[in-house]
Amino acid sequence: MTEHSPFTPPLELVKQWQEAWYRSKVKPAEYELYIANCAAAWGADQELEACCAWLKSEGHEYEHEALFAARRPKPPSLKEQALMALEDGDTGPGASLTPTEVSIIRRALEALPDD
Repeated sequence: MTEHSPFTPPLELVKQWQEAWYRSKVKPAEYELYIANCAAAWGADQELEACCAWLKSEGHEYEHEALFAARRPKPPSLKEQALMALEDGDTGPGASLTPTEVSIIRRALEALPDD
């Protein structure tokens, strides 16, 4: 018989999420949503790790790596984000970038070494 365990986050982890929320700039009214999102992400990660472990135990080494890469892709680098912001911006006469796009491009430029 398969052993089932609930996907209940440990109390210590929930406390870490609470502390992270206190340090964040999230509005007090969005506290429950913040914790719910943390718990959902944690539960999804637990399930993915269990699936990958099962695939690996069945001899599917490369399939488990592919599954993990597909379900948890790396976020784009700052350089990739800046290039996407430039591509998304209107390039016609009177073109403008959104404040978010400008912020991304500024952070990318600030990360470049001074020559």
